[in-house]
Amino acid sequence: MTGAVAGKTAARARTSGVPAPGRVRTRLLRWSPLAPATVLLLLFLVGPIGYCVFIAFTDTQLTGQESASFVGLANFRHAFGDPAFRNAVVLTLVFTVLSSILGQNTLGLALAGLMRRASRPVRSLTGALVICAWVLPEIVAGFLLYTFFERRGTLNALLEWLHLPAQNWLFTLPVLAVSFANVWRGTAFSMLIYSAALSEIPREVTESAEVDGAGGVRRLWHITLPMIRRSIGTNLMLNTLQTLSVFGLIWAMTRGGPGNRSQTLPVFMYDQAFLKSLIGYGTAVALLLLLVGALFSAVYLRLMREEV
Repeated sequence: MTGAVAGKTAARARTSGVPAPGRVRTRLLRWSPLAPATVLLLLFLVGPIGYCVFIAFTDTQLTGQESASFVGLANFRHAFGDPAFRNAVVLTLVFTVLSSILGQNTLGLALAGLMRRASRPVRSLTGALVICAWVLPEIVAGFLLYTFFERRGTLNALLEWLHLPAQNWLFTLPVLAVSFANVWRGTAFSMLIYSAALSEIPREVTESAEVDGAGGVRRLWHITLPMIRRSIGTNLMLNTLQTLSVFGLIWAMTRGGPGNRSQTLPVFMYDQAFLKSLIGYGTAVALLLLLVGALFSAVYLRLMREEV
């Protein structure tokens, strides 16, 4: 009798759309291992982001203020009307295109392709040298490249040895200098991703193309790139997001100078929030930088979709 009543209760729950007690208990047990991770994400990720969104709509300052007040969209209007902010946006895009999309991505693919054809000692030596630059802390890499580009640094010493004119690279071409530094430090990541992707291409495919008379450029364009398209999209997305947030490298080399000629958005945000004590305005700039990263991610995810 009890079993019949339980069966009727379960049937009634199914027909009414209400989960049976046993199913609810099963779902709770299934999701219980994720509960600590969910709590930590809410506490250390969603919570700070929500607080930053709130701060961005206030006039909070680091010092010299008794209480903050709500200012609505004033910080964002001020950002779009600020020539220094627009300059930082342009420099951020230039820095990202030069050092990530063109530099790290292209050089990483070239190194992966060359290392695939090289002998084992050459692969080991090249891989070790490139990865050594990648594992260095960002601030250490910044100081190393500062000594390379500085007026009395290694690059000018080499130019003088070659009887070529030297110059102060960090003053005349600061964006190119920091872009080269980011390429030098981050190419290893692209090289590793492309090495793994190229190793998955069947040799029979490339050998058949060689037999049919396809040259290296045609094999690259019609075989290699289409077969590693998703790896290219993943690498571009991860590299772009990392490059958009580069701060220590630029700060160690130029501090955004001279003037604001290498002041990307992270440096501009730091200058406004902590040097000028405008926490509300700096946080609004941080949210705009987050929006730029989201736009890049949306574009890459769109490009990575499989063709129907």
